[in-house]
Amino acid sequence: MLVESGPTPLCDATAKSPPILMTGSSRLRPLSIEDAPALFPGFSDESLMRFWATPPHRSIADTEADIRSWLDGDGEAAWAIEHDGAVVGRIGLYRIREGVSDVGVFLLREAQGRGLALAALHAIVEDGFTRLGLHRIGADIDPENAASIRLFERAGFACEGRLRGYWKTHTGIQDSLIYARTRF
Repeated sequence: MLVESGPTPLCDATAKSPPILMTGSSRLRPLSIEDAPALFPGFSDESLMRFWATPPHRSIADTEADIRSWLDGDGEAAWAIEHDGAVVGRIGLYRIREGVSDVGVFLLREAQGRGLALAALHAIVEDGFTRLGLHRIGADIDPENAASIRLFERAGFACEGRLRGYWKTHTGIQDSLIYARTRF
C-alpha cells in the first residue's frame, strides 16, 4: 500500500479527511457527496442491500444523506474505492473507542469478484494498525452474508462469536457475527 499526501492526513479515527491510499489496482480517496450518483445504483439494489441495516435507497438524495452522515459522524473515516478512474464502492473505518475501530465495505455489483474489496480491506487494516495505532479492527456481519464472511476471513479476520437478535433492520431482527483482527 502506498499513502499519497492527502488533504489532511488522519491523525486519529476522528479526523474528517482520511489520506489517499493506493492498492495495486485501485485508489482509496476521501468519500465525498459528489460520489452519490456513482454509488446510488448499488445502494438502490435490493439484493445488495439485503444485509445492510437500512432499506434500498429510492433516490440519489438518499445516497447523499447517507454519505453526509458518514462524513459528519463522530469517529468515522470514509473512502471511495476507485478502479480504472470510476467509483466502484466505499469503505469506512468507525471508531469504537481508543485503539478499536470497526470496518465496513460496500462494492457495486459490477466490481465484485475482482479482488477490489479485499485489496481495499487490506489497505485500511494496514493503515489502521500502522498510522492510526489501532490494536483491534472488527466487523459486524450478517450470518447469511456468505460473501462478506469469505472476504473478511481471507483478510485474516477471525469469527469471535454470534450476537443473537443484535440488529433491527428493514428485513427484521437479525443476528450478527463478530469478526476481528488484532495487531498483536
